[in-house]
Amino acid sequence: MSAPTNENSTRDSLHDIFTAVPPRYDLINHIFTFGLDSCWRRSAVARCLADKPEKMLDICCGTGDLSLNIAREGKGVEVTGIDFSRPMLAKAQQKAHKMGLADRVSFLNGDIASLPFADGHFDCVGVSFAFRNLTYNNPLAPKYLAEILRVLCPGGRFVIVESSRPRAGLWPVEWLHYVYVRYLVYGIGWLVSGNREAYRYLSQSALHFYTAEELQKLLLDAGFSKVSFNRLLLGAAAIHTAIK
Repeated sequence: MSAPTNENSTRDSLHDIFTAVPPRYDLINHIFTFGLDSCWRRSAVARCLADKPEKMLDICCGTGDLSLNIAREGKGVEVTGIDFSRPMLAKAQQKAHKMGLADRVSFLNGDIASLPFADGHFDCVGVSFAFRNLTYNNPLAPKYLAEILRVLCPGGRFVIVESSRPRAGLWPVEWLHYVYVRYLVYGIGWLVSGNREAYRYLSQSALHFYTAEELQKLLLDAGFSKVSFNRLLLGAAAIHTAIK
């Protein structure tokens, strides 16, 4: 399934996918990344907390891993996670209670295209392995980026940890990346989750998503003043830090 191009159908299609996949979503992510997603997320947490933010927003928070790590590591930071998938949020709440963090993080059901916060409300916005769903072949991408900028205070950080594509010209790496994502990610995801269409979309979006340089340009064009990045695992993923 390719991402739809109509705004309403895009929103509905992605909502269906991320309402269907939560039961084994975390497990499958750990399998795909050989457990490295947890390490990469910790690196993103360190970047989110680098300027000691008072208020932090985790968009497309899913099952809450980024939000909960920030709530655990950050002292005095007010953490809010937002997602449109109620099943994902239910898992996030369960994790928060199990970790004893329910009083340090709040989870909201909402739409990133219309965030229920005032201008400049947050010192930092983060997103963990969900940014490509907002921007890959998505006609709503400009709205999402505009909303992120709006709720971020001047000088605030937007931190993205996301799958990426290796640099062009590294033929063996590009080939291995394609084979792994196209066949193993799709096949194992389908087998473990039982959801063929969801993992067809997730593998296709990962294969055709931006390179680190392309994503950097996208963020600069959207209005961020400075964007840096670090590649992970030979370019299979990357962490971007954008400054408003």
